Amino acid sequence: MGRGKIEIKRIENSSNRQVTYSKRRNGIIKKAKEITVLCDAKVSLIIIASSGKMVEYCSGPPETLKKILDKYHSQSGKRLWDAKHENLSNEVDRVKKDNDSMQIELRHLKGEDITSLNHIDLMTLEEALENGLASIRDRKSKYVEAVIENDRALEEERKRLTYQLHKVMKIEENLRDMNYNNTTHGQQIPFALRDQPNQPNLHDIINSTSSSSSQYRHLCSLRLVGFAEICCDFRVFGG
Repeated sequence: MGRGKIEIKRIENSSNRQVTYSKRRNGIIKKAKEITVLCDAKVSLIIIASSGKMVEYCSGPPETLKKILDKYHSQSGKRLWDAKHENLSNEVDRVKKDNDSMQIELRHLKGEDITSLNHIDLMTLEEALENGLASIRDRKSKYVEAVIENDRALEEERKRLTYQLHKVMKIEENLRDMNYNNTTHGQQIPFALRDQPNQPNLHDIINSTSSSSSQYRHLCSLRLVGFAEICCDFRVFGG
């Protein structure tokens, strides 16, 4: 008694479904191989399981699959991808070729793989290297000159500020000496003329005692001239 006809429908039990898939997948791949050998047919087979895992079979090397698809396009009039994807594929191929060419050129610039170059190619490579070296040297020279000029400007600025500092210190030293001399002679210096960071109180100096008015006026003149010079110098520097 023969085996009964199996009803073709989805197998609900997942274990039975997986077993059936494995058996039938192997069977259909076996049939594809047999028809390839027996009938010299070109066969391309792609199976994607419910889990997403793909199994493929092609009767020839990988490029045969493209030939089979091209023949399918020409005979059926259907396209598996549009012109946009074809242009993108062509662009990718072009970029790959450009990248390969650049890699070869880079190796040549490093002196690698140059045995296959002829005399003209070697002369062109030598000229490119000389031009690049000249550009590098010129840029290096300009950079060194800029650094030297910057150092020179910094040194001049340091000297100028040092000179200004010495001037301020000299003026303050003179003021302290005059304060000391007047104090030792019994003269009380007004509060505005004592060592302070701000400008002197000229009004108090002018209205000081008559016995030391000439000394105070002389002191005021010294401080005014000194601070005027400092302000002028800083105004020029701030520009």
